[in-house]
Formats: sequence, structure tokens, C-alpha cells
Amino acid sequence: MAHVFVTRQLPGNALERLAAEHDVEVWPGDMPPPADELRAGVADAEGLLSLLSDRVDADLIASAPKLRAIANYAIGFDNVDVDAATARSIQVGNTPDVLTDATADLAWALMLAVARRLVEANRDVLDGKWRTWEPRGWIGVDVHGATLAVIGAGRIGRAVAQRAVGFEMEVLMVDLGDDLHAALERADFVSLHTPLTPETRHLIDADALARMKPTAILVNTARGPIVDQDALAAALREGRLGGAGLDVTDPEPLPPDHPLLQTPNLLVVPHIGSATTTARAAMADRAVDNLLAALDGKPMPYPVHP
Repeated sequence: MAHVFVTRQLPGNALERLAAEHDVEVWPGDMPPPADELRAGVADAEGLLSLLSDRVDADLIASAPKLRAIANYAIGFDNVDVDAATARSIQVGNTPDVLTDATADLAWALMLAVARRLVEANRDVLDGKWRTWEPRGWIGVDVHGATLAVIGAGRIGRAVAQRAVGFEMEVLMVDLGDDLHAALERADFVSLHTPLTPETRHLIDADALARMKPTAILVNTARGPIVDQDALAAALREGRLGGAGLDVTDPEPLPPDHPLLQTPNLLVVPHIGSATTTARAAMADRAVDNLLAALDGKPMPYPVHP
């Protein structure tokens, strides 16, 4: 029986399966454990179930001499120093596939909400500004028949593209190495689905934004640092971009007085791409499956590097 440290309580019953076979310690707070508490939690742990908000860097790994397995409760794993773990022969796993549809659905929700100005319209209803049917009121942009650039041709990007068929959109699939700027110049909507790497950090910078149509809408459900937020704020503030819908930011959360939040035609939600009952429970199952396998001396079923 191994000692496992889990950095947050999870949906579903996956942790019960883990506790049936191992000694499980779950951080009791609603917020991520502070760095010193995380270090104390892994000091004698053989397994770690981490969240994307937990920084599992080389120093933390070095402070956990018994650690044999890290299961990250996310599809991304940029919060884990995989090289440091690999150097110690520590298996690292993630939770792929199960959040594809939930995240793709949210990307579309953001696209539609920004395009049709739903947040602004709802706010005006609540503020008593809805006086009558207005021929020039709350006019948005067409989604049907528009051109959608999907940046990142992985599972989620392909799922977003599939949903565009019903809107009879022209879809431009763009992967790393493709001509990003050519796609940005043609697109009415841009949806980001690349992992965060040194190559994709600030992939959407001032130059990329300048190539987009002034009516275009940018959606990011991938990782916050893929977008240069200062450049995005300037483009929105100066009317050089039609709008943006963000599920992810840099940092998370944004402070309430952040300049980006003061810009027009912006919708920000708190990293809820996978926030459905089915997706979150399935993520917990896969994270636990990874730990059970690794602690039994077997390969993880969902390793970050197969």
C-alpha cells in the first residue's frame, strides 16, 4: 500500500477506488495547496494526483524521494516538469480524450455569445435598458456561412471543426508549421486549440492580431499564455478586433482591475472547458487509473509520452 497525495477533492467516486488500494491523503481546501503544503504533502508520497493549478517543478520533485507516479488531472501538463520526472523514472500521466466534446462545446458557446453580444444584451435587460424592439439594437455578426480558423488540429480542434458543418462555415485547419498569418487574414472567427509550448507562447501576438479582420472574433479555450494579453487588450480597446471569448487567461484568475477586463466586446469565463459532470468524473477516473497502474509497477494507460 502506497501513500498518495491528492491536491483537491474530485468529482465522482474515483478517489474511493484509489483509497481502496492505497493510503490516500486529500488536501482539504477549496484552493490549491500553498507551495510549502504541497512540498509537505509529497515528502513521503509515492503517488501524486495534481491539478493544472499545481506547480510540480524540479525542486518539488527533488523534495519527494519516494515519488514514483504523477497523475495530472488535465489534458495539458505544462505545470509538470516532465524532464525532471523522467530523469527519476517517475511516470507522468494526464487525462486525454474525455474532455474533448465538453471543451469543443464551450468554444462554440463563447463564439456564439460574443458574436451575438449575449452578455451585453442580458446586462441591458437586467439594467432596464430594454425599451422596445430596436432595429439597430444589439446587432452582432453572422456565424452561419462565416470562415472559421481552427488553430491546432488535435482532438478538440477537430471536434470544433466538426460542429462548424451545421453552420455551413468554411473551416481552415491550421497546425504548427502551417501558414498561420494567411489563415488569420481570411478568418471571421479564430479558435485556439494548441498546447502551450515555448513555440506557442504568445503565438497570437500584436503582429498576428494586426493581420485579423477588425470584425473578427478570437476564442481561446487552450492556455492563456498562447495569447499576448496586452496586445489583445490594445486591439479590443482600439477597435481593431471585433471581440474575444476567453476560457483561459494569464494569470488565472485575472485580478478584477486587470486592464484586459476593461475592454469592450470581451467575455471571460473561469476555465470551465471541461466543467460538465461527465467530463470531470471521467478525468478523475483516468487520473486514478494512471496511479493504480504505476503504483502496481505497470505502465500508465494514459502517459504524457506514450
